[in-house]
Amino acid sequence: MGVTEAVTPQSPFDPPPSPPEKPGDTAAGITPADIRDGAVVALAVGVAGLLLGLLWVWLAPRVQYVSNGEAVFLRNSESEARIAADGTFFLLSVGLGVLSAVGTFLWRRAGGVPLVIGLAVGSGFAALAGWRFGLWLGSSSDVAAAAAAAGKGVPFDAPLELLAHGALLAWPMTAVLLHLGFTALWTPRDPEPDPLAGWSGYYQPAPPPAERALPPTDTGPTASEAPHA
Repeated sequence: MGVTEAVTPQSPFDPPPSPPEKPGDTAAGITPADIRDGAVVALAVGVAGLLLGLLWVWLAPRVQYVSNGEAVFLRNSESEARIAADGTFFLLSVGLGVLSAVGTFLWRRAGGVPLVIGLAVGSGFAALAGWRFGLWLGSSSDVAAAAAAAGKGVPFDAPLELLAHGALLAWPMTAVLLHLGFTALWTPRDPEPDPLAGWSGYYQPAPPPAERALPPTDTGPTASEAPHA
C-alpha cells in the first residue's frame, strides 16, 4: 500500500512564485551576449592605447642634453620638462578615460559586470601600450650614441621617460569610476514587482463546519395523546 504525502494548500498571503529562468541565463544573470560585449570593449579600448602613445610623443615637452666630448649634461638644469612629460601623459590618460567611459555607456546603457571588467582590462592595457609605444616612437635610449652623433656642444633630445609610473592608473580608474557613475544615474531600472501581484484577492475566512442535526428531545405526551378521564 503506497504512502501519499500531504500537500499543504497555498495561502493567499504567500508571495507569487518566481518566474522561470530564461534559456541561456546563468546563475549570476550573465548571458553570452554580455561576455561578448565586454570582450569588444576591452579590445576597442586596448587598441586606443596607440593613440595615447602618439599624442604623448607629440605633445610632451623635450628634455635636451649637451655633451662636452667626455660627459653628457642637461642643457638646462632648472628645466621642468621631465615633470611636464609625466603631467602630459597623466592628462591624456584622464581625457581618454573619460572618452572611453562615455563611449561604452552610450553603446550599452544597461551596463553589467562583464562590461565593467572589459573596460577595466582594456583601459589598463591601453595605458601600458601607450607608454611603451611612446617610448618606442621617441628619441633613442642610447644617449652615448646620440651625443656622438650630435657632436660636442650641440644639444640633442633626451629619451622620453615616464618617471611617475602611477600615472598608468589614470586611464583605468577614470574610465571605471565614470562608467559606474553613469550607470548608477541614468541606467533604466526594471519596475519593482507588485507584492500583491498573483494573489487570489482579499483573504476570505474559511466557512464554519456544518452543524450536525440534533435528535429531537422528549417533551412528554401532547394533548392529543393524553389519556381521557
